[in-house]
Amino acid sequence: MGTPDPITPVVLFDGVCNLCNSSVLFIIRRDPRAQFRFAPLQSEFGQEQLKRFRLSTSELNSVLLLVDGTLYQKSSAAIKIAGRLNAGWPLLTMFRVVPVRVRDGIYDWVAKNRYRWFGKREVCMIPTPELKSRFIG
Repeated sequence: MGTPDPITPVVLFDGVCNLCNSSVLFIIRRDPRAQFRFAPLQSEFGQEQLKRFRLSTSELNSVLLLVDGTLYQKSSAAIKIAGRLNAGWPLLTMFRVVPVRVRDGIYDWVAKNRYRWFGKREVCMIPTPELKSRFIG
């Protein structure tokens, strides 16, 4: 798929992080309407978005959600994503009441340790043929 329309939610993730790749698969399984698209931060599209929003193109330590021209980072992105999933996952949006500094502090701690705890791939995940249409180059 090429560049998505501006209102399509796009999850940008660290393509070599095992935790991040597992999170993408988690989202896909709970997104029966296939509303989300995905792009590794290392991809051309991911790098373009990082530059567009004046973020580091080398420190890839946050999941990002781009929707309707707005970029959400860290815990705010995770909460927005949860709010669009099926079953009980939208209940996690109640964590919006927790101060961002606290939420992002926990997020940063996990992000800092993710490679040690979950491992790292040599190359970005290659989607299966069934999922290829959900990913942006």
